Amino acid sequence: MGALEQLEFITPFQLYFNPDLIFRKFQIWRLITNFLFFGPLGFSFFFNMIFLYRYCRMLEEGSFRGRTADFVFMFLFGGFLMTLFGLFASLFFLGQAFTIMLVYVWSRRNPYIRMNFFGLLNFQAPFLPWVLMGFSLLLGNSIIIDLLGIAVGHIYYFLEDVFPNQPGGKKLLLTPSFLKMVFDTPEEDPNYNPLPEDRPENQPRDRDQNQQQHPQ
Repeated sequence: MGALEQLEFITPFQLYFNPDLIFRKFQIWRLITNFLFFGPLGFSFFFNMIFLYRYCRMLEEGSFRGRTADFVFMFLFGGFLMTLFGLFASLFFLGQAFTIMLVYVWSRRNPYIRMNFFGLLNFQAPFLPWVLMGFSLLLGNSIIIDLLGIAVGHIYYFLEDVFPNQPGGKKLLLTPSFLKMVFDTPEEDPNYNPLPEDRPENQPRDRDQNQQQHPQ
């Protein structure tokens, strides 16, 4: 989105979160585009891109490995909560909050990993979101977006990882079945018995190899 804005194909005014335009003018795309805009090209833009790519990938390949539907559901759940907050606050772009949410969830699931921030600070992973918030403050940015990302990340982490393991707790965040149908590879039925012509030993390649190995 930032590149398109720099090339003047679109403007931030077409992307920002505006409840009035969404519900009265039916500009539904703003529910999504406000998460995709990270400002003009510059240090803050590339900083957000690097962190979004890095921690999104580490979550997908780590705790969400083989659970794509659950991963997508976390996106939807976090985006929904941030949008609700955006209805009552003057927040126009929520992409940075979304990035901080991913960082927070990863950091709480990897509490013993040691981090190094630009060679200046050494700390354990759970402090990373707060370090990023402090860095954002040093750059002169508002920390409301960072706090929102931390809050939503904590809500997800508590409901998904903490509360179900408490006495009397249970899993409250259940991934809808239609997401599992779309994103998760269905498990093979152990009782499935393929037709004779569909069995591997009866495939054309296998038959040709058998003829080559055992010529008549």
